[in-house]
Amino acid sequence: MTLYHTQEKRKNILAFPLLCIRDDAWLGEAFYFWKEESDAHDWGHNSKRATGYFEVYACDIHSNSFLDTVFNETHYNFWIKQLEKIAKKILVKTHEKPTLKELNDYIKDRHVWPQIDYIQFQDLPANQEKSFVKPITYRHGKKRKVRTVAFRKRIQIAVYNHEIISNFVLKASERVI
Repeated sequence: MTLYHTQEKRKNILAFPLLCIRDDAWLGEAFYFWKEESDAHDWGHNSKRATGYFEVYACDIHSNSFLDTVFNETHYNFWIKQLEKIAKKILVKTHEKPTLKELNDYIKDRHVWPQIDYIQFQDLPANQEKSFVKPITYRHGKKRKVRTVAFRKRIQIAVYNHEIISNFVLKASERVI
C-alpha cells in the first residue's frame, strides 16, 4: 500500500519519515501517513506552515498485522472496546477522564497491542472542494461554533513498526498558500 507523509521543508530531504511524538497525536507516538495524496497536500497547506514550504513523501508499507477502524466493523468494535476499557481504568485511578495523551501513553507503556503494526483510521475533511456533494453545516461545541464537513473519508495510517516502511521518497515540495 502506498502512503503519503507530510513535513515542513527542511534543509535536507528526509531519508525516512519522522516519528510524531506530540502529546495531542490522535493515536499516540507513531509515523503518520495519509492514504490519499491530496490529503497530504491539504495537510501541508493547513498544518505545516512553519517554514512557508512543505514536502510530501511517498512510501510503501507491508504488513498483515493491523487494525482497520475505517472499513472493518469487527476491528472498529474491538478498538472502541479496548479504548473504553483503558479509559475506565484511568478514570478509576485518577477520578478524571483521561486526556488523549494519557490514553496513548497507557497503550504505549503497557504494549497493549504489541502485534499491531499499524492502525487505519479516519476523520471527515472540512475541505468542501474535495466532496462530491454539498457539505453539511452544523453547530458544534459549547460556543456553538459553526462547522462544515464534506462527505468523504480522510484516512490516516498510524504506523508503530518502522520495519514495515519501505521505498520512502520525496514526491513534491510546495509553497504554503
